[in-house]
Amino acid sequence: MRASKAAVASVLALTALLLTGCAQSVDPIERLGKKAVTYGAKGVRSGPGVPVVKRVRTSDKVVFLTYDDGVEQDPRFVELVRERRLPVSMFLTDSVVGPGYGHFARLQSVGASIQNHTLDHTALRGLPYAGQRHEICGQQDKLGSRFGLRPRLFRPPYGTYDTTTLRAATDCGVGAVVLWRAALEGDHLTYGTGPHHLLPGDIISLPSTETTGLTLADRTTRLLREIEGAGLRVGRLEDYVGQHPM
Repeated sequence: MRASKAAVASVLALTALLLTGCAQSVDPIERLGKKAVTYGAKGVRSGPGVPVVKRVRTSDKVVFLTYDDGVEQDPRFVELVRERRLPVSMFLTDSVVGPGYGHFARLQSVGASIQNHTLDHTALRGLPYAGQRHEICGQQDKLGSRFGLRPRLFRPPYGTYDTTTLRAATDCGVGAVVLWRAALEGDHLTYGTGPHHLLPGDIISLPSTETTGLTLADRTTRLLREIEGAGLRVGRLEDYVGQHPM
């Protein structure tokens, strides 16, 4: 019996050592991500009260167009959204938009949704709770005051966050932290993980500025051709995530 117990103890010790070694081989950021979030039944990763969404798991043949910061204020883009009835999501930074909120009010009036991208586009990961809460809640308050509706979605600048970000976002009334799987770079899409082509449920990020000389309306029009060529359409992100606290 003593020999059997000793053997079991040795096996358990060896297993613990192996598991520790594996954990140490993982990148520190990846370890943080695994601690911060877990996968839920709906295909979103949930942390302390708020899900982190990179793509939506859905059988609907939809993808989602998201735009950051608010640098480009292209009047032709407003017309494109109106004519095509595009349910785009605009993640706005207060210090970037400056006096240009009227442009985004026009976008909202033709069907765009207005969402939170912080007050000052500060990289949040590693900041104390008070600083992160100020950036997130402050923009919640500004957008709620200007547009009559507090955002339900939040995108952290540069796509970086930590558990403090998730706690602050939850406390500020955010329904989901939104990242992306595909991004438009130049005239082509790049992909972070998974297949290098569009999939149903993909969240696409369009940069706020471009060096190709194409306007925001031009880049969006080209992207729409690619989306439609893949047999997909643009869906409203807010219909799939962020409606209720999770």
